[in-house]
Amino acid sequence: MASKQKIKDDYKNNIKKFQPKPPYLINCLKAFLVGGAICCIGQGIQNFYITVFDFSKQDAGNPTVATLILIAAILTGFGIYDKLGQFAGAGSAVPVTGFANSMTSAAMEYKTEGIVLGIATNMFKLAGSVIVFGAVSAYIVGVIRYLFKLTLS
Repeated sequence: MASKQKIKDDYKNNIKKFQPKPPYLINCLKAFLVGGAICCIGQGIQNFYITVFDFSKQDAGNPTVATLILIAAILTGFGIYDKLGQFAGAGSAVPVTGFANSMTSAAMEYKTEGIVLGIATNMFKLAGSVIVFGAVSAYIVGVIRYLFKLTLS
């Protein structure tokens, strides 16, 4: 059993010199620029809602997010957002548009299985874990904030 592990370790060490190094700096720059561009577009949409519809900054938040989700879903449907994701990596996956992309992609992939058993059941496979971890982390942060506030009082 130990010899198998040694063979695996030797193999890993031998192939390292033949594997290309990932361009970390370029990938970070692409993610930063694309993620920043998505956020700038979101800010422009929010400013549009504030100016045109006379929303307050607080009230413009929800329609801005909904608009970004709609745009990402449409771009996913046309296959544009997937190309953007391949180029930008995490820069397109981290904003809410990445969440919309994952939901829309799953819905499109399973549409042949029907609305209930295809789209509805498979659409939340990836999104479900995001929702759960988001809710749990929000709860934990809320409890920590509450305890911190109690200690200061």
